[in-house]
Amino acid sequence: MKNQIEDFLHFIIVEKGLAKNTVVSYRRDLTKYSQYLINVEQMTSLNDVTRIVIMNYLFFLKEQGQASTTIARTIASVRSFHQFLLREKETTTDPSVHIETPKQERKLPKVLSSEEVDTLLSSPNSASPFDVRNKAMLELLYATGIRVSELCSLKLQDVHLSMGFIRCFGKGNKERIIPIGKLATEALSKYITQSRKSLMKRKEHDFLFVNHHGESLSRQGFWKILKKVSKEAKIEKELTPHTLRHSFATHLLENGADLRAVQEMLGHVDISTTQIYTHVSKARLKDVYAHFHPRA
Repeated sequence: MKNQIEDFLHFIIVEKGLAKNTVVSYRRDLTKYSQYLINVEQMTSLNDVTRIVIMNYLFFLKEQGQASTTIARTIASVRSFHQFLLREKETTTDPSVHIETPKQERKLPKVLSSEEVDTLLSSPNSASPFDVRNKAMLELLYATGIRVSELCSLKLQDVHLSMGFIRCFGKGNKERIIPIGKLATEALSKYITQSRKSLMKRKEHDFLFVNHHGESLSRQGFWKILKKVSKEAKIEKELTPHTLRHSFATHLLENGADLRAVQEMLGHVDISTTQIYTHVSKARLKDVYAHFHPRA
């Protein structure tokens, strides 16, 4: 089973161009799945797996206290794996074909208010190379709504300040062009012309944002920076690297932006994913009404 899992992972990397973190999730899900098949069901061939066996595994996960989101992701991994095996003629049937994904309660993403965004973006205010870099990153995230993984993979040649846009490659290596505003442009220009060279420490690469070693910044590195900046800004809400992305989309829609345009900038394949932000806007509207209307 190990070899078949490796073949599948090679397929989704080379043929589908899936992101590294997605591949890591598939590997983790399928390793646990194969261990269950071997140790609990005592199977030696994936050709012997039936729909009942997969259902038993899902019940096993539920009994372990796994969240419905984890189980839903596992189903997606197992389904893709069995589809691959059938297509490659490693198996004769696809036992996952009628497995239904459990319905999940969709939680509204947490967003910052415009005032909180201003406070956060104003926090890195010294002339140190690190503060200049941090401000440029935060301004860019809020200006474009890109994912942190996309931010960390940006190259110098992806930034077009004179034209006012950046180019990034999202999930599935799909390219998209996103406009950036005046404040983000100014922050980026200052970082590139004044701070990046000193942070590079004579290293030679074209990654836009670098860490204190002069290497490309990682997602974990950005997480630490965000926690530090939010603490300095005294933001009470719990922030994640996705918070500015959520705030970007919500604030655009609150100010009348077209849903399709927001979908394109976020890089969502399905517009239903983008529609969650319209629910956030409505929820915030209700809160404002309840708080300020005298007869609410």
